[in-house]
Amino acid sequence: MVQYAHTYGVQVLVTVNTLLHEHEYPQAVQMIHDLYRIGVDALIIQDLHLLDFDLPPIRLHASTQCDNRTPEHVAHLRDLGFKRAVLARELSIDEIRAIHEAVPDIELEAFVHGALCVSYSGRCYISEVLANRSANRGACAQFCRMAYDLLDSSYNEVLDEQGQPIHQRYLLSLQDLDRSANLQELIDAGVTTFKIEGRLKDADYVTNIVAYYREKLNQISNFKFQISNGAVYKRTFVPDPTKTFHRGATDYFLHGRTRPMANWSTPKSTGEYIGQVLEARGNTLRVQLKPGIVLHNGDGLTIGSEGFSVNGVEGNLVKINKALSISRDHVISLFRNLDVEFTKNLHSERRIPVDILFRETEEGFELSYCSDVSYQHSVFSYQKEPARNAEKALETIRTQLTKLGDTPYIARDVRVETAPYFIPISVLNEWRRTTII
Repeated sequence: MVQYAHTYGVQVLVTVNTLLHEHEYPQAVQMIHDLYRIGVDALIIQDLHLLDFDLPPIRLHASTQCDNRTPEHVAHLRDLGFKRAVLARELSIDEIRAIHEAVPDIELEAFVHGALCVSYSGRCYISEVLANRSANRGACAQFCRMAYDLLDSSYNEVLDEQGQPIHQRYLLSLQDLDRSANLQELIDAGVTTFKIEGRLKDADYVTNIVAYYREKLNQISNFKFQISNGAVYKRTFVPDPTKTFHRGATDYFLHGRTRPMANWSTPKSTGEYIGQVLEARGNTLRVQLKPGIVLHNGDGLTIGSEGFSVNGVEGNLVKINKALSISRDHVISLFRNLDVEFTKNLHSERRIPVDILFRETEEGFELSYCSDVSYQHSVFSYQKEPARNAEKALETIRTQLTKLGDTPYIARDVRVETAPYFIPISVLNEWRRTTII
């Protein structure tokens, strides 16, 4: 994995951000040496006792689990040798700026997107207390995503703004972080790295959300996002954060306390708001969709915490895979958390341009592939047989050597510096595979 990532100029950072028991340190230290040996670029750690051991000279980043909220704490981490601090999600833009101004010689990494914990980063103990599963050891039972009753001091249920008891609602389930509108502010405040939370997220989520933030960065004046190694990036979709795992959006405390931060209706992915349910009869919904919304068979829909899928669409009638019983006391919002057409077209690729040189040598031929940062070449001894059709022979050489297929590369400039010889396609293919590793 490290070799593959480094081919693209991409760094590999490994999380070792759990608190360790005493007997686990020798194994953890050995693992860190192994990670250093294979070329891992940095470790993200929480347990500062690891620094008391004989570690290799690997770059260290302080996990958000270290509860990095104050200039004094971040300065202490810098003095311990950390090169980057991953800031607590709860900080305001002014608090981030104050840390940067006080400790300008450490990189600051800030979360911009993904799931939020209702407690301060690294300071949640409810899972350990109630289930003997420590969030600081990666075993959180996620009690913040469960339903609760809200009671007053006399154990009576508290009423909401509509006069309804707050009963079995997801009171601690925060919406997802979305600071895509605040990137310039964060850069100006001293943030050097944006972090997208991705625990238990799938490849579709990563593809969509990373592309979304890349677009946002490219829209910032005087800032142009450059992909390492001069790679060429292509995608087949328009990024949209509501199309993959999405619980709603909040910028959290970036500009003070803002509402709403939590979604009391569901802890699950709601997806995008697509309209209203006008009527529900068994397995059929009569809906009023937003302009431009088209439903497809297999789409996933949600109403509150209730999820179901589309089996067919006829006008404003939607057939679903389960019967629903819905109260008509208020407007019923309809969301889509799986758009099968969007998912089907969700593809991106990054290819590294290479210059190809094929030339004749005394004993045979030399083949090289050269990118902006790497050079691969091979020399082959081979009997030279003049081609009957010179033009076709040279074109065959060019065609076969540029068939880079599933490799990370794409041909940029191709030079064939040889007399027209007959070389079987199978031989050319073998030479290409031997050279491109």
